Amino acid sequence: MKNFIDELKWRGMLQDIIPGTEAHLNKNKSLGYIGFDPTSDSLHVGSLVPIFILMHFQKYGHTPVVLLGGATGMIGDPSGKSDERKLLDKDILDYNFKKLKKQFEKFLDFDSKKENPAILLNNYDWMSKFSVIDFSRNIGKHITINYMMAKDSVKKRIGKESNDGMSFTEFTYQLIQGYDFLYLFQNMNCTVQMGGSDQWGNITTGTELIRRKENKKAFALTCPLVTKSDGSKFGKSESGNIWLDKNKTSAYKFYQYWINISDEDAKNYIKIFTFLEKNEVEKLIKQHDDNKGLRILQNHLADSLTNLIHGDKELQNSVKASKILFGKSSEDDLKSVDPSTIMEIFEGVPKSTISSQKLKAGIDIEILLSKETNFLKSLSEAKRALGENSIYVNKTKVQNNFVVSDKNLIKNKLILLQRGKKNYFLVNVK
Repeated sequence: MKNFIDELKWRGMLQDIIPGTEAHLNKNKSLGYIGFDPTSDSLHVGSLVPIFILMHFQKYGHTPVVLLGGATGMIGDPSGKSDERKLLDKDILDYNFKKLKKQFEKFLDFDSKKENPAILLNNYDWMSKFSVIDFSRNIGKHITINYMMAKDSVKKRIGKESNDGMSFTEFTYQLIQGYDFLYLFQNMNCTVQMGGSDQWGNITTGTELIRRKENKKAFALTCPLVTKSDGSKFGKSESGNIWLDKNKTSAYKFYQYWINISDEDAKNYIKIFTFLEKNEVEKLIKQHDDNKGLRILQNHLADSLTNLIHGDKELQNSVKASKILFGKSSEDDLKSVDPSTIMEIFEGVPKSTISSQKLKAGIDIEILLSKETNFLKSLSEAKRALGENSIYVNKTKVQNNFVVSDKNLIKNKLILLQRGKKNYFLVNVK
């Protein structure tokens, strides 16, 4: 019978594991946590790997704990960083906490009626009660400086390759994170910590603290950091992070991110970012390889993840928008998509503005194409293009006797002009 660890193994989501963890989880329904510092008001695509681990954890009957770092977020995790993070104040972190809480509710079941409902905590609740003296006496004495300096996150920052070194603030991060594990172990019988491989040093500080202070064993595992086959950073686009909040990254752009991943990456991600069984994944990969032009894996990822994070309505909007972009759509499809998404689809295409009064009276298509918008250079070019049957208004082919009016408006704001398959022009009506 497959267990949680087996699930992570075949999906390529297991890197480091403390011996005995698998046996412990097979024997006991356990509490396990992953920490997320609320350094932004939204999670991003890079957060999906630990989120999916928590979802699998709950699926196998264990209790997932989301620990938001209201305290650790004020310090900044030095792991994988060459420079010190910007310090955030409590008000910002509290605001971020509320936003992230809503996002986690999309992924995990927090229903108290469930046998293993997810739990969301804030480490500020217990860390804020510590004085420096108390923390130094009760916690700090159990972990040596030598132990802390041996961690990669510290060595990289104080070595010869580092220009600025490491502040005492950052140096304390691993000890504070370690105390989180001790606190949860003592107060909630939380026996497992999970996270990305870059967190291994911080995580094992927690297990060591539990061993030294409680004389008991705690367990831990990490997942590999997800990479892209071309060497670029996963979860990034030219404009920056791919966020899970549609106000920071629209559902359409989120959908397009997955549509545009490489075949090699898609074969890896289909295991990590779906709940498909192994035989289903293998079947999809074969179908994909038999007809790569259909981009079966990319479409499955884009559909399932957009639906999971943004819902079916936004998914359908994104699918229609993609069809518009690639010319396989109708005027009805165009008019069913919101104007902001249309502006995103045609970001970078030429645009002009005309008055609603002019449009209300009606404008001959030749005039609109040339004099009113300069989409085409001259009236004669407009007539020639119309004679070639290459002009479209809102994805519908038109002839030289066509009159454009306010009846052609998309959501009372836009008109899409097109010459041929790929030459677009947006008219903004005000």
